[in-house]
Amino acid sequence: MLEDFLYLNKLFDFYGSLLTDRQRQCLQMYLCEDISLSEIADYFSISRQAASDIVKRSSNLLKKYESKLSLAQKQANRNIKLLSITEELEKVNAKLTDPQLQQITMDLHNLAAE
Repeated sequence: MLEDFLYLNKLFDFYGSLLTDRQRQCLQMYLCEDISLSEIADYFSISRQAASDIVKRSSNLLKKYESKLSLAQKQANRNIKLLSITEELEKVNAKLTDPQLQQITMDLHNLAAE
């Protein structure tokens, strides 16, 4: 449940702009602002079931986009590779005293951690 929630949040970051305004607003309220379906329904003057349908449909769209484009997975793979490179650089960096190289290594490590 929590994993699915976090996964949807990540997909929303990648593909949220592809949703309609209402889909994006409802999903943002539900995922990012922790607003209940009843509160979303009240905000849009729709039934709770309609709010639930919009959230489910929008979530399914995000998953569909990811299955076709794989942008989130590609980003995760890049981060894994970047982290591996950073670890190797840190090993080399431990033997060096150049502050500029140390800063580059730290910047890469921070980038990989994002």
